[in-house]
Amino acid sequence: MDAAVDTARDGGFTVLEGACGTGKTMLALTAGLHLVRDPDSDFERVMVLTSVKQQLRQFEADLETINANLPSDYDPVSAMTLVGKAGVCPYEREGAAGFGQGSVYDRCETLREKTRDLTGEGGETSADSLAGQARSQQVDLASGPSASAGATYLESAGEPSPYPRDIPEHGTDRTTVEYCPFYAQYLADLPEDGDAAEGIPFDVTDAGLMRPDDLVAAGMEYGTCPHSLMGVLLNEVEVVVGNYYHAFDPTTVEAFTGALLDDSTFVVCDEAHMLEPRVRGLVSDGVADRTLRDAEAELTRVIQPVAFDEDGAGDATQHTKADAELVRGELAETDLDIEDVRAVRDFVRDLREELSRRVEAHLDREHRGWRADLADLPDAEIPLRDPETPQEDELTEWAERAGYGPNFWTTAESVGATAQRILNEQADEEKQRACATAGRVLSAWQTRDHTRYFREIDLERTWDDAEPPETWRRAYNAHLSIQNCVPSDVLAEHLAEFGGGVLMSATLEPIDVFAEVTGLDALEREGRPVETRTYGLHFPEANRESFAVAAPKFTYQNRGPTPEPGQIEPAEGNETRRVYVDAVSEVAGIEGNALVGMPNYAEAAWMASALESVLDKPVLLDESSADDATEALKDDFFAGEGKVLVTSLRGTLTEGVDYEGDRLQAAVVCGVPLVNTASPRTKAVQRAYDDAFGNGFEYALTVPAVRKARQAVGRVIRGVDEVGVRVLVDERYARDSWNSVRDFIPAVEREEFQPVSPDMLNLAMDRFRAKLD
Repeated sequence: MDAAVDTARDGGFTVLEGACGTGKTMLALTAGLHLVRDPDSDFERVMVLTSVKQQLRQFEADLETINANLPSDYDPVSAMTLVGKAGVCPYEREGAAGFGQGSVYDRCETLREKTRDLTGEGGETSADSLAGQARSQQVDLASGPSASAGATYLESAGEPSPYPRDIPEHGTDRTTVEYCPFYAQYLADLPEDGDAAEGIPFDVTDAGLMRPDDLVAAGMEYGTCPHSLMGVLLNEVEVVVGNYYHAFDPTTVEAFTGALLDDSTFVVCDEAHMLEPRVRGLVSDGVADRTLRDAEAELTRVIQPVAFDEDGAGDATQHTKADAELVRGELAETDLDIEDVRAVRDFVRDLREELSRRVEAHLDREHRGWRADLADLPDAEIPLRDPETPQEDELTEWAERAGYGPNFWTTAESVGATAQRILNEQADEEKQRACATAGRVLSAWQTRDHTRYFREIDLERTWDDAEPPETWRRAYNAHLSIQNCVPSDVLAEHLAEFGGGVLMSATLEPIDVFAEVTGLDALEREGRPVETRTYGLHFPEANRESFAVAAPKFTYQNRGPTPEPGQIEPAEGNETRRVYVDAVSEVAGIEGNALVGMPNYAEAAWMASALESVLDKPVLLDESSADDATEALKDDFFAGEGKVLVTSLRGTLTEGVDYEGDRLQAAVVCGVPLVNTASPRTKAVQRAYDDAFGNGFEYALTVPAVRKARQAVGRVIRGVDEVGVRVLVDERYARDSWNSVRDFIPAVEREEFQPVSPDMLNLAMDRFRAKLD
């Protein structure tokens, strides 16, 4: 705590690796709150970022623990958990008309815009009157003939609102306008010339921790917009708990949380070993084929009134001179003309045709006869250059040959943004349009370099009955993707905006590698101090055993193709697989629950099938599934007698899940869970890391894989009284060799993982059982 406080006072960051269950969340919160409440400190808030929901809940629990133990003369720590608009909008949560069928953001912005139009300068009424009108509608409904059918007010988070269930309307029988009464009340509460915080209808200093349901309940009680309230509270509470989106996603930062990214914020990045891969996804970019289709249609809608006006023809009610003048006026303000719009529209149309041609060529090459069996087509990547050779991509080369030079790509951004303004003004709504999104991505396609960025076509499995049969668009949505292979510059840029903080995880080692790939070393060179701390388990060593089993490497060359579930071995037999089944069954057969981590879900299915034939305890298989299915599986695992849970090391059950108490007695990891090295994107990342750091395979593949393995075995011992065994099965963990990963395990942890041969594992486990007895 002292190190974190002192380093942050100097504008720096503390990088902390601490074993699971040793209090990292409390450490970081305490250090940050100490600075926030110190009158001599410039810090005003703590911003917590985590990629795992379980850890978010841990921060909430620790905040409540802090508040419960503060002296009586201290104000409670004010805190708020951030969620998206869908999580706090009462109409979205309760399925009001028009919600739940599309983007809550578009529906919400349209209602807000109409509310502002009705109440703003020159509007028909006031915000207070609109909210009162909705209240009176609810009263009328509640006392009317249908009142006996049940409550007519909108209710959410267990609290009633003063408004009806249906979205109210303002106006006469002939012309009515929908509006949001919650937003109207929020506008009514805003001081005319004061701080928006003065409009918060309750005392923030007494609020303590506000979870999303608490915020919604407050919105119901006071009749105000919970999401707008969240936006105001951002700068008023002492702790904001969110995820990486809230600090690193460009759209989220620009629209919502940007004010928090300054030197008065103490940032806590939890599960920081995931910072680099998660942010890589957030700062990559792309545009879907369907978005390009919609963009082409939108640009045509902008062109049409001008074309009809020029021709002197057309339906006067649809294409009036006023529409044409609106288009010309908006274009003139940006130094564009209608020919620029036509040129970009034609470019987008031809780009879609070229995209389609490349997708069909890929399917003809990889899946002959694919038109007759669309349902079985897999996700795929179509690289647009050799991923190991940075150079201009094939789509840019096609555009040049087709007469679409660099200016077509870059002009698309201004044309798309202008077209969005025109269409929104015509429709009298505030909506994100496809043309603006497509234009921004096409401009980025042209301007970003070809070493750190990798361009490809991603084929994502969908199903769209509206598309013609036997066309690839019926089975796929294709994306033009710009992958940011090396996000260290962006990470450093965003971290530099904070005043200081803590980046922590149970698995950060090697910390010098972590500092390079997250840009912390660059910040240190610029004078921002970076302090590192590493500590292992301080729970009694007598309560645990740790083994590194020198089994043959679990590689494709040794293990062969994955057998079908139900086959313990391939038909010709496989010694490597036999050794792994023996080792896992030896460990998983102990009394209590055992977690088995495999490199992927296919291997997990095979191992589960193999264990069912040799173990007397239930074997559960985790498959790639929705959150509710995973939660149900986890509950089943925890209930009753001991079981074995087999999962992928790239799934959600080996990180961030709290297996406290007697929920887990053993964890076994099989192999080193490297990502698919044949993937073009993986090859591009490796090559980009070669150029940036000099060792692409190690930095991009090996280190993250070892962290995954360490996360899994770290689930076992999380408290002073917990007992268990941790096993890494693969000779790369046990022996020094050309591709050994033993050196990537911290020294204090490496000493605990005793190398044993497969035939001696049973004796080692007997020793552990004797210790338990």
